Amino acid sequence: MWYLLFSPACCAIELMQAGGVRTDLDRFGMVFRATPRQADVMIVGGTVTYKMAERIRLLYQQMSEPKYVIAMGSCANSGGLFQKSYSVLKGIDLVLPVDIYIPGCPPRPEALCDGLLKLQQKIMKEDWGKTVAAREPKLKEQPVG
Repeated sequence: MWYLLFSPACCAIELMQAGGVRTDLDRFGMVFRATPRQADVMIVGGTVTYKMAERIRLLYQQMSEPKYVIAMGSCANSGGLFQKSYSVLKGIDLVLPVDIYIPGCPPRPEALCDGLLKLQQKIMKEDWGKTVAAREPKLKEQPVG
């Protein structure tokens, strides 16, 4: 699996650490990509504002099928510490279909590694054609903001 090297906020440091020596995602076959057209997985980590949500959706739409989303951290899951702010999205699942949620503020690199391994297990069990058909209509209905 190739994950998109993208994180809008503070969980990016934990994402970088997960690719480091101690956790080393490369040994599990997970390599970062800097372009959405080559990535299979988008890891959304940190606070997402309404303005940024539009750009995240655009990046998601540029990814080729099959594509997966991991929500990393309390802010990506539910708005976290900033959920009462007028400009913060109350969870990335309002914009994108999320496959794996990783709790914590910030989540440890080991938790991210575990989430990616759970995603690998999920991918091995799924029927790809049904997954794509179920995902597409959902994205077109949801407005941002």
